[in-house]
Amino acid sequence: MPLYKEQGVVLRSVKLGEADKIVTVMTQGSGKVRAVAKGIRKTTSRFGARLEPLTHVSLMAYRGRGSLDTISQAEIISPFRPIREDLGLFAAGETMLEAVDKVAEEHERNIRLFMLLLSGMRALETRPVEPEAVAESFLLKLLSLSGFHPSLTACAVCGRPDPALFSSAQGGAVCSDDAEHDAGPVSADALAFLSGIANVDLVTAGSWAPELPIRREARGLLFGFAEFHLERRMKSLPILARSLTP
Repeated sequence: MPLYKEQGVVLRSVKLGEADKIVTVMTQGSGKVRAVAKGIRKTTSRFGARLEPLTHVSLMAYRGRGSLDTISQAEIISPFRPIREDLGLFAAGETMLEAVDKVAEEHERNIRLFMLLLSGMRALETRPVEPEAVAESFLLKLLSLSGFHPSLTACAVCGRPDPALFSSAQGGAVCSDDAEHDAGPVSADALAFLSGIANVDLVTAGSWAPELPIRREARGLLFGFAEFHLERRMKSLPILARSLTP
């Protein structure tokens, strides 16, 4: 079994047997990797807390014959400790990890997705005023990278400006002439907010704080659009949504 070296961000881990874990890592060069960390749950484990989610690590691993590799060595590059110490930052970080886990393919190199995730973690580490906006900006960028960027400034069907309706199935904002039965009303302010955080870097997005009703409307549109096009329910989104409750 060939040995390889990688760096990546740990997305999640699940228990395996009495002492092991299966760790999922978004790596720079090998895409999403699922690997066994043997003995990690023992108090004497050489891995310690190095393979916890939200950790940027350097790995040595053996390529497995099946779907699982085996991690032989792990060192922390960045623990992103501030994200773990704040509930709002943690909820935003979990949203990013889950979204990447949903779209990344195993052993399929995707450097742009890896760099987006790493940028997201680094943006949260700066303790932004609005970590939810960082996560929402991240989702928009991930959707765009996956070919599903919503139309926010013009009708997704005909390109007419100032659309007043929104349909996830039709690709975003739509005008009344092209809207199908599932389209619902949308405010110009909500569309402007989403368009704004889609077009700024993740650190800058963390300073955007419009009025709460606009945030809630925009959040609902984005979360519905993301789940529709990723074709998966995201467990972290309700947690992130609750952080906007006054």
